[in-house]
Amino acid sequence: MSAVFDGGRSLDEAFDAAASRSGTLEPRDRALARLIVLTVLRRKGELQAVVNSFIEKPPPASTGGLWPILLSAAAQLLVLDTPPHAAISLAVDQCRADRKAYRYDRLANAVLRRVASEGKDVLATLDPVKLNVPSWLRERWGAAYGAPLAREIAAASLREAPLDLSVKSDPAAWAERLGGLVLPTGTVRLARAGRIEDLAGYADGAWWVQDAAAALPARLLGDVGGLSVADLCAAPGGKTAELAAAGADVTAVDHSTVRLARLSQNLARLSLAAEIVEADVTAWEPGRTFDAVLLDAPCSATGTIRRHPDILHLKRKDDTTQRVALQRRLLEAAARLVRPGGRLVFCTCSLEPEEGPRLIARFLAETSGFVREPVSPGEAGIDGAWLSPEGDLRTLPCHLPLSDAAMSGLDGFYAARLRKSADS
Repeated sequence: MSAVFDGGRSLDEAFDAAASRSGTLEPRDRALARLIVLTVLRRKGELQAVVNSFIEKPPPASTGGLWPILLSAAAQLLVLDTPPHAAISLAVDQCRADRKAYRYDRLANAVLRRVASEGKDVLATLDPVKLNVPSWLRERWGAAYGAPLAREIAAASLREAPLDLSVKSDPAAWAERLGGLVLPTGTVRLARAGRIEDLAGYADGAWWVQDAAAALPARLLGDVGGLSVADLCAAPGGKTAELAAAGADVTAVDHSTVRLARLSQNLARLSLAAEIVEADVTAWEPGRTFDAVLLDAPCSATGTIRRHPDILHLKRKDDTTQRVALQRRLLEAAARLVRPGGRLVFCTCSLEPEEGPRLIARFLAETSGFVREPVSPGEAGIDGAWLSPEGDLRTLPCHLPLSDAAMSGLDGFYAARLRKSADS
């Protein structure tokens, strides 16, 4: 947790490093530890406000792991409904084991007892959007979407996402077997249900984990059966799997050796095939063009906070400029790979206009030979509310409201579909 807050490391990187230092954790313990960390990352502002309300004199800065310990215990007491004696006892033991926090074991015990008995009343008075979402991000969303919708986006971003699966075939049968439901887009959605590897169909390669919104850009290419498709910035491979399962001849390109290894493992489990190329997309020259190109460009990922709440703590207001420059170079490289008459889909999991509609508008204004091919309501199960006036895909975390709030929502995705003229 401290590695995210203070070291600027992603949760996945920090959690894997911490788990390896701690030795082999039982799957159940590992899952619980991750849930606690995710809860703190998602609701740090609220948890800190509650804890602070019961501390008369703030401790000095050099207290070791005291604050992560207090926040972890508060998350268990206020959100995860852990029995108070268990959460408090563990926190006190952790303080005593920390060479800087050991002097505050009594403080931790006293504060957490009050959190357990009075904390939920304090929590109910707080504004989660204001406390948990950085002000600069709320302001950006307000400018892009208007204040009311920006607040809906922020509130939905703070809710834990359900588990979405893309299945090879027969979504209805798999939804029934796994106790989930089929979304209008064909994705099977489940409530969180333990280890993914233990679910029916995982070992058989019947499905893969992929947010419902993330599954849409590949479908904008239409029927790809028998077509040559380049999937750029492809790892970890959800879109590659979609294209391969649909019968495309896929070339998956990414610069990361580690992420491509994961892509290969995923394809092997799914019994799907693709040509895998390790390369910098901006410099890759395959000596050919493709019937279709899909570019999922690296971005701020602000549309995925539901699944990656560490983004709330890692991103900064001034991060956008360099990313947009890279996205532009990637888009230009992708455009060169499209055959005359072929399709190009550009997408990001960002809510920021600079990383989506503004980028595409500039590309179309400055690049000859490409036109926008608008997406139609109902295509690939897409709701008309998810489309921009220009016909681009724009999903928001507050989209797809269902009767059960825990099963609602989508990642925020932007996708534009372009067609290259036949004589270009």
